[in-house]
Amino acid sequence: MGSNIKKIGVFTSGGDSPGMNAAIRSVVRTCAYMKIECMGIYRGYEGMIEGDFKAMDARSVNNIINKGGTILKSARSLAFRTKEGRQQAYDKLTEAGIDALVVIGGDGSFTGALIFNQEFNFPIIGIPGTIDNDIFGTTYTLGYDTALNTVVEVIDKIRDTASSHNRLFFVEVMGRDVGHIALNAGVGAGAEEILIPEENLGLERLLESLKRSKASGKSSSIVVVAEGDKTGKNVFELKEYVETHLPIYDVRVSVLGHMQRGGSPSCFDRVLASRMGVRAVEALLEGKTNLMVGIQDNKITMTPISKAIKGHTKIDLELMRVSEIMTT
Repeated sequence: MGSNIKKIGVFTSGGDSPGMNAAIRSVVRTCAYMKIECMGIYRGYEGMIEGDFKAMDARSVNNIINKGGTILKSARSLAFRTKEGRQQAYDKLTEAGIDALVVIGGDGSFTGALIFNQEFNFPIIGIPGTIDNDIFGTTYTLGYDTALNTVVEVIDKIRDTASSHNRLFFVEVMGRDVGHIALNAGVGAGAEEILIPEENLGLERLLESLKRSKASGKSSSIVVVAEGDKTGKNVFELKEYVETHLPIYDVRVSVLGHMQRGGSPSCFDRVLASRMGVRAVEALLEGKTNLMVGIQDNKITMTPISKAIKGHTKIDLELMRVSEIMTT
């Protein structure tokens, strides 16, 4: 086994994402299978500082694989950013006999875990849970696939009303720093234009594209905008700009917001969460630490957490090319 770990703590931190519950279930059941104890830590690092722990066994995670959100809750923790707060967390973990941690979250959660490990030499393995798909070292993060399906479903419905009224819809999706959701959902939903932070399309090109659409006989259009897109300050300013310069369009805005984070996880996310949870527990029992479980070429991989935080995910250039061809 390579370690003397007898009790593993599992917690979710940062923004929730569909698939987190499936990952919790996988960690708990793998612990049960390996005959070691598992503790659920409620409300992320905040709960760790307060000692908000609950023993979990195989039965305590019944019927959660299909639920969105996280049964262990999530919270921002200002206290954990201080040395005193982290010391308190360490004391509470030691008191409860917890030897190692599985953290399910994103960048911020992993950064906290890394600092905690450096200060207390506490074994930690990360599972990437965020709908933005913006973590280096994994092709997919937990919740990304579900969010994509949600967005495509909503855009399909918006298209029905757009075509009924000859309207142009700007649909804003999540993705502050990366355009993965916008690009993939835009292609999947057949959007006329896709605006992402990685590529500054420019307002002139957007107008040209919309003019071409109108000239080619399109009566309605859907433009998918990532919330961090550089073309306009925000989606409402884009609307005003287009209405001013192309009054032929009746423009509407739909901001999808937090609905993208909710909902029952897709089969893909459930299976991915199950695979990641198993590997996270196995890695701890092998004596590994400071690694994130990921998936690349459909194989479960391990990346140093420090790399996962610092690295940048790249937008799929081939899909960008496809998108340009599809929007003609």
